This record gives sequence, structure tokens and C-alpha cells, in this order.
Amino acid sequence: MQQTHTLPLATRATDLVGSMIDSSTSLLAQQTHDIVRFAMGSPAPEAVPTEALAEIGRRVFGPGEASAYDYAATEGDPALRDALLAELDGTTDATSPERLTITSGGMQGLDLTFKIFTDPGDLVVVESPTYTNGSATALSYQAELLEVPVDHEGLQVDRMEEMVGDGRKPKVIYTIPTFQNPSGASMSLDRRRRLLDLADRWGSLVIDDDPYGMLRFAGDAMPSLHELADGNPLVLSVRTFSKIIAPGLRVGWVDAAPELQQLLISAKQAMDTCTNLPMQRLVGGFLADGHLREHVTTQQAVYRERKVAMQDALTEHFDGGARWTDPEGGFFLWVTFGSEVDTEALFEVALAEGVAFIPGNAFSPSKHFPNALRVCFAATTPDRIREGIGRLRRAVDKVSA
Repeated sequence: MQQTHTLPLATRATDLVGSMIDSSTSLLAQQTHDIVRFAMGSPAPEAVPTEALAEIGRRVFGPGEASAYDYAATEGDPALRDALLAELDGTTDATSPERLTITSGGMQGLDLTFKIFTDPGDLVVVESPTYTNGSATALSYQAELLEVPVDHEGLQVDRMEEMVGDGRKPKVIYTIPTFQNPSGASMSLDRRRRLLDLADRWGSLVIDDDPYGMLRFAGDAMPSLHELADGNPLVLSVRTFSKIIAPGLRVGWVDAAPELQQLLISAKQAMDTCTNLPMQRLVGGFLADGHLREHVTTQQAVYRERKVAMQDALTEHFDGGARWTDPEGGFFLWVTFGSEVDTEALFEVALAEGVAFIPGNAFSPSKHFPNALRVCFAATTPDRIREGIGRLRRAVDKVSA
């Protein structure tokens, strides 16, 4: 007779909370009716530069190019590293070889960073609301989270200082300073400087997670935390090509103090040895051929049009019944209803009506946003945006009846 055993799980297993955002991909794939998809934060299929990538692929993956399918140096393929350094030269994210480590998307950058810097019980500041996968990664290393509110100027730095007070100082401060996910807000220049000053005083690492910074379509550009830090080793920047070229490439990078590079390499070698070399060659070719800036310029105009279309549709259907953010770039609007609307209950009704979004509580480990939701405008044409917001109106009417 077979014995019944309790599985010997690690204590950290109970802190693996997963991501409703990523789970929505599987959920939507199971649906058989038409759905306007505002849930995932990804570029539209038509925004992916498939022709340029296909042409590069024919060159780098052609007959006799077996080396493209080999292992790569853990810190990144030299061709991609050189092309990326040249692309960033003269920008707010300009860097040097000893600071650059190629990663398997931005998420691996976050995982490496929390793995290296976070012990069980360490205090980690996260924005509230914040990117679900970022806070989940901190929790997976058994951090204690302190949720600090976000407003139209981003992380409320003075509020963070009040909440920390004379108590335990945070080991890590995790922020998305530009076109924040999910709110779309950008941290003001004054708050950026104040954040860096506080982190320096506390000895806290700042994780500067900026997937959307290149996608500004309105307003004035401002220096990144990376630039303002001017080499301060307490600032580590995480970047990705997922939002600006294509998410399936799974190629990103970490910019960190030179003394951290070997530690990042060692940690990455315990994960995946190296980032997928064929995709590195594809991205490197895209950069080296000079495609990125024109591609980004085109997408900036498209995303601005789609943001305006979504705001206009929200005004038509929800004026006076909800409020929403007005980002100057990125992918998202954050919509807040009256307290009578529970967006988790709304989700299933809306899905049946043919529109998908992410409920607000998914962006707060303490579930502070039961009457809010995130919608992505980037992946949907204006006509479909208008249709989707109309469906959302019908769903809200049903749950409010």
C-alpha cells in the first residue's frame, strides 16, 4: 500500500503568488467568442516589425550560420552588446560595457536583482498600485512589502519617508518611474531627485524599472533615474525590448555598478546560462541596421492616437461615473469607479460581454483598489477601443443593477 506523504515544499513556496496578468493569457485563449483585449500590456500585432525582423532572420539564421544556435556569453552576445551601447549613446540611458548585462526579458532583470539583494524579512518599498510581477518577485524571496501610494506625479516620495519614519529602513525601493504600470503616471523631476537623496541616506537599493521610457508621445522628456544617479551603485536599472519591439523575444538588460556584473553573471548562470542567442542576434541586427528609432517614432504616434480614442470613449460612456489617468506615454490607463463597482466581480461579466481588463486589486498585494482597473490602449485599434469601452459600459450596468 502506497504511503501518503506531505510534499517537502520550501517555506518560500507559499509566497509564490503568480500573476493575474500572465494568467489572463491562458484564460483568453480558452474563450470562443469575440473579445476586445485590454488586459495584456503588449504591443499590437501590427506594431511588431515583422518584415524587418524576417529580413534580419534570413541573414543571421541562414545556411551555414550554425553559430547563431549555440550557447552565448552569459553577459550577452558581443554583437548585441555593441549595438545596444551604440543605440544608447547620447540618451538618458547611455552606459558602458562593464555596467551592461543582457537578460531574458525585464522580468529576469527583476528576479536577478531581488535574488542578489533580498533576504527573508527584508523591507521592500513598492508603489501602490504597482506591476504585479514586480511585487510577486519580491515576495518570492520572502520580502516584507511596504506599499506607498502613487499619484499623478508618481511615487509619493514624501509619503514614503513618513511611512518609514524612524523605523526599519527599506533594503530595496522598487519603482517604475516613467509611464508607470498600471497608472501611466510619471515621477516628477523633483521627486526623482528626492528619491535618490533618501535612498542614499538610507543605504537602500533603487530598482529603476523602465520598460516604457522610449514610448513618450506627449510632454517634455526628463532624465532617467539612471542618468540622475550618475553612477551611484545604489541605483540598478532594468530595461527590456518587450514593449518596444516584441514581447516574445524575451531580451532585456540590466545596468548596474561594475562591481555587480560578476555577481549578476553568476546568478544568471544558475538560472539559464545565457539569454536565447538566436533572439539576441535578431535584436542585435535590428539595432545595428538602424531600425529602432524609426520604429519607436512610428509607435509613439500610434499610441497617442489610441490613448486619445480610449479617453474619448471613456468620456462618452463614463463621464461623471469614473475617473482615469492621462499618461504622456506608455500603454495604460488606470480607471477608478465609485465604491459601488467591484472590478473583480465585474471581470467575469465583462468577459461574457466581450471585453477583458485587469482588476485593480491585482496591482496591490494588500488589495487596496477594489473599484479600479487597468486597460491597455496600445494593442487595440481606435474602432475596437470604442467597441470595447461600450461593452465595458454594458457590463458595469449589469453589475450595478
